[in-house]
Amino acid sequence: MSFYWVKTNSFIKRIFSKYCWDIPNKEKKIYLTFDDGPTPEITDWVLTELKKFDAKATFFCIGKNIKANLDLFEKLITEGHSIGNHTMNHVNGWKSHTNDYIENVQNCAAVLEEEKNCNLIFRPPYGKIKKAQSKILRKLGYKIVMWDVLSADFDQSITPQKCLENVIKNVTSGSVIVFHDSIKASQNLKFALPKTLHFLKENGYDFDVIR
Repeated sequence: MSFYWVKTNSFIKRIFSKYCWDIPNKEKKIYLTFDDGPTPEITDWVLTELKKFDAKATFFCIGKNIKANLDLFEKLITEGHSIGNHTMNHVNGWKSHTNDYIENVQNCAAVLEEEKNCNLIFRPPYGKIKKAQSKILRKLGYKIVMWDVLSADFDQSITPQKCLENVIKNVTSGSVIVFHDSIKASQNLKFALPKTLHFLKENGYDFDVIR
């Protein structure tokens, strides 16, 4: 199993303070985010679950998936969700030359602009981005959005119940929570998301989007 933080600690947030890890507020607003879509087999199901709870979310989309699923992408926008850039091809910044990485982000941006969606929010795939890459993107106006709570739905070595606990035991007002609308994450997601939405609603949390 890969190493990752389910709850991002305050030390990491201070060290990498130029990134958005959470959005503190007094209104118990939380920020659901979904990475890697749109994926026909999963994203439609996610939208149905969100609608049941009148919940809005932020989808960090891969450019090639947008191009392959334009109708589904348009549905995200029509239903009031926010869209962010997740590169064109799900590129790992630590393994990429900076110029190539920025080009990949800009290729995704071009797809988003074609669809008249120009939010300058970006989440690096795997959460991996070099300092030089981050600096260029921030100069271009991007807000780099990380997370406060990681569901780890992508981790097929954990149980769906553990995925749920990762969220409900760590969420606080202002948390940015990561799920994935992908095939790989689907087993954990389909168990954890409905129960997460119910828990958050029952405990007085409101859903907001990142722009």
